[in-house]
Amino acid sequence: MTLVIRGGTVVDQNGEQEADVKISEDGSILEIDKNLKGDQELDASGCVVTAGFVDLHSHLREPGQEDAETIQTGSRGGALGGYTALVAMPNTTPTMDCLAVIDQVRGLGQESICEVIPTAAMTVDRKGEQMAPMGELVDAGVGIFTDDGNGLQDPRLMRRIMEYSTGLTHRLGRPIILAQHCEIEALSCGGYMHEGAWSSRLGIPGQPAEAEELMVSRDIALVRLTGAHMHFQHLSTAGSVEMVRKAKEEGLPVTAEATTHHFSLTDAACASYDPVFKVHPPLRTDEDVKAVKAGLADGTIDAIATDHAPHTDHSKEKSFSEAPPGMLGLQTAFSITLEESGLDIHQIFSLMSWRPAVIAGIADRHGMTVSPGSRANLCVIDLNETWTVSGKSMASLSSNTPYEGRHLRGCVRHTIQTGEAVVIDGEAQR
Repeated sequence: MTLVIRGGTVVDQNGEQEADVKISEDGSILEIDKNLKGDQELDASGCVVTAGFVDLHSHLREPGQEDAETIQTGSRGGALGGYTALVAMPNTTPTMDCLAVIDQVRGLGQESICEVIPTAAMTVDRKGEQMAPMGELVDAGVGIFTDDGNGLQDPRLMRRIMEYSTGLTHRLGRPIILAQHCEIEALSCGGYMHEGAWSSRLGIPGQPAEAEELMVSRDIALVRLTGAHMHFQHLSTAGSVEMVRKAKEEGLPVTAEATTHHFSLTDAACASYDPVFKVHPPLRTDEDVKAVKAGLADGTIDAIATDHAPHTDHSKEKSFSEAPPGMLGLQTAFSITLEESGLDIHQIFSLMSWRPAVIAGIADRHGMTVSPGSRANLCVIDLNETWTVSGKSMASLSSNTPYEGRHLRGCVRHTIQTGEAVVIDGEAQR
C-alpha cells in the first residue's frame, strides 16, 4: 500500500514548497508533487511536513524503573510529540554498560513506534571508577557514551576514555561521541536549585554556575589534548555557552545541546517550592536563559533536547530537597520551542531534527530532506492549532510536567515512522 500526505507545505533543508508526499510500502518517499493519489491518504492542509524530530536525550527508564516509564510509553509520547528517533540514556537498572542490557533495550525498541537508539555508559555502572568495555560496545553498534546523571569527576580517567574513543574513531572511520553531564560534584553537592538571589530568598541550598562551567572548561582542554569528539549535554549557563562558542571558533570537535526548560523557565519558578521545577542542572537566571537562546540562534548550540525525565507522582510529591530532579519533555518540546525560543521554523527544525540526527549518527534515515529516495520518517504539524498541557493526559506513565495548564501553539497532527502512520490526527495508532 502507498501512503500520501496531502495538501501540506514541505519544509526541509532545501527550503519549502506546497506539495503532496507519496510514500512506498517499503517506507521510502516515492514522489513529491501536487494531486498525488495513494491507497491511504492523510490530510495535511494548513500544516507543515518535515523530517521527524530526533531527541538526543531521553530517559526511558526501562529496564528497572518501569513504574515511571517504559520504552513503549516513552516512545508513544515521542511520536505524539513529532519524534521519530529517541536517544536513550543509560542510567537504567541495571546500567546500560554491557551488551546484554543494550540488546534488551534494542529488542524493546523494535516493538515501539519510535526508533530507540541506546547509548552506553562511559564507566562501569556509571560509578566513574572503571572504563566500560567501549571497544566491545562500539563493535556492537553503540556510537554514544555518557554517564548522564553524573559528570565524570576523575580528569585522568576522562582523558583515558577520550584517548581510547579517538583510537576507536580512527579504526572505524566514524566518530565516537562522548556526551558529558557537566557538573563538579564537590561544588554542587547539597544544592537543589541554582545558587543565586532566588536560592537565598527561598532558603534552598544552591548549585553555583561554576559547578557546570569548570567541567566544561576541563573537557574542552582535554578535547584540545586528545582530539576526541565531546558533546556537552543540557548547557544551562552563560559561561558554558561562551566557552563552547570559543571552542568551536578554535575548530575543536565539540557539539552541544540545550533543553527546552533551560530556555523557557528560570530559577524564579522554584518560588512555589514545587519539586516539578527541580531539575538537573537547575533552572538558571534570566541572563543564562538569554545566553542559551543566543547560542541556539548563532549555532553555538547544535540541538534542542528534551532531557525527558519521568518520575512517579509519589516521588515528585516529596519535599523539594528529597524529590528527584527531572521533567517530562517529549510532548511539549516543539510547542515550547515555537513559543519561547525566538527562532524561525527552519532554525527550529534544524535544531530538533536535521542536526541532532547527524550527531546521533542516524542521518542516513532521520533528519533527511523530504525528497524521493529518502526514508519516510516524517511529522506533520499544525503551527496554529492550540492545546492545553495536562500531565495526566500525556502518554507517559508519569505526569511531572512544569507546563501544567499552559496553553500552547503548535500541534503534531501526524507522525510517520518508516512509512507507517503511527500518529494520525493526534492519536497514537498503537
